[in-house]
Amino acid sequence: MSVLPSRLLPWTWSHAGLRRGFQVLVALSVLTLTPMTWAWLDSSGHRVTADRSDAWLSSVPAMPVALVLGAGLTAHAAPTPMLRTRLDIGARLYQAGKIRALLVSGDNSRVGYDEPTAMRDYLTSHGVPAEKVVLDYAGFDTWASCVRARKIFGASRAIVVTQNFHLPRAVALCRTAGLDAFGVGDDSSTDWPLQTYVYATREFFASAKALLEARILHADPLLGPREVTLDRALAS
Repeated sequence: MSVLPSRLLPWTWSHAGLRRGFQVLVALSVLTLTPMTWAWLDSSGHRVTADRSDAWLSSVPAMPVALVLGAGLTAHAAPTPMLRTRLDIGARLYQAGKIRALLVSGDNSRVGYDEPTAMRDYLTSHGVPAEKVVLDYAGFDTWASCVRARKIFGASRAIVVTQNFHLPRAVALCRTAGLDAFGVGDDSSTDWPLQTYVYATREFFASAKALLEARILHADPLLGPREVTLDRALAS
């Protein structure tokens, strides 16, 4: 049986050593919580939860476009259940007159995997006119979707649609990208409690990456030429 050297045991440390150890723990705690705190504070007052009633709609400002963020496809190339709820919210926003077009942003980086097209097809099957749905094929992550909405598609004001566990980061990133952004989130904890817990835990790491990319490195994602598809959708 191994015995720890006495100098490693906390009760053998000097007062100075204990103080330094406490300061290190505090610093690590601050570093861990800072990204989440940034996302929550920056998005505070700019987000609301959608429920099965229509009461939440009164809290949503009218904006030109809803930015619906991708959330994966099933083995049959259909939107996952969480993505369907995002698209349902987008359709409700359109039908309530809160938006005039939808920008669906997702991954199309490999053959046979096309999130934006699947998102458009779902929306059109639920009553949204095809000419009102704009596709961003290079929304590989939240930061990319926000920056591309602003720089490539020319959006200046947008309602961001996602799940509640993701909403503070999504809104904060879009606001950092230069969008006047308001977020609407789905409370997935009722239908998918385990998945929600897993994804919410991942937000600690995702928020740290987001803060680094957006606020410190000011990193640009994959861009390209200016698109006019959103302009046409808004004018139609």
